[in-house]
Amino acid sequence: MKSWDDMRIFLATARGESLSAAGRQLRMDPATVGRRIARLEEDFGTPLFAKSPQGYALTEAGTRLMSHAEEAEQAMQAASETVAGRTEGLSGQIRIGAPDGCANYLLPQVCGRICEANPDLEVQIVALPRVVNLSKREADMAITVSPPSAGRLTVQKICDYRLHLAASRPYLRSRPGISSLADIAGHPLVGYIPDMIFDKELDYLDALGVERVKLASNSASVQVRWVASGSGIGILHDFALPAAGARMVRLLTEEISLVRSFYLVRHADDRRLERLNRFAVALLSGMREEVQRLEGLA
Repeated sequence: MKSWDDMRIFLATARGESLSAAGRQLRMDPATVGRRIARLEEDFGTPLFAKSPQGYALTEAGTRLMSHAEEAEQAMQAASETVAGRTEGLSGQIRIGAPDGCANYLLPQVCGRICEANPDLEVQIVALPRVVNLSKREADMAITVSPPSAGRLTVQKICDYRLHLAASRPYLRSRPGISSLADIAGHPLVGYIPDMIFDKELDYLDALGVERVKLASNSASVQVRWVASGSGIGILHDFALPAAGARMVRLLTEEISLVRSFYLVRHADDRRLERLNRFAVALLSGMREEVQRLEGLA
């Protein structure tokens, strides 16, 4: 019978697709990880990984083992919670993946309040310009702007949020006025890099009737800084505007008003983990309140 430690090393290698990535996660020497994997394959009598210069890919046997290893992982986590007997308060480490607009302007204060109420809790926020891969356990849960349609995942809608065309007051004082969509053509636009938009819900160019922008970044926070500094105008999250201070103003609010949504995505098997369930409840409640508060200040 294989030990949980064997399964832990197998999972890290499968998710990281390399010995070095598994070693970083496990805080082990990659050579040690390699020896453990080789011994595990010898015990099973079959290769679990196809090795190549590109990394470690699961074989058919490895793929079959993966589901059992993940079940063992869930069982160990659930057992740990049960043995600890914690019914109040949250503890341990929880990692959240999120698009950087959410990660910069919402999650710090929301998670800060949750941690303040739970001193033994450690939260990590991963801001990525792409969808977080929960299957590879890049995070315990993820916030997305589109509900995923594939994978063994659970999805909860968190809330809607709003976006408007915005500019800084100093910028507007030194530039031609903007009273209609036609006036936008005379101003430098800030937005996403078109070929790096990882979710269709982040494509706002149609609302402006343009195909490209003069100042582009895959980061929402960079876009906010550009607009706040007077470099141009752009469609920004209402909840991000208060962070730039009183200098920001929304434009053409009747003509350009976008509504998008946040979703909380988790691995389906994590529904058995009470600690993550309770954190998710606090996160959803906190985000809904924070979006409402900040949009009221915009």
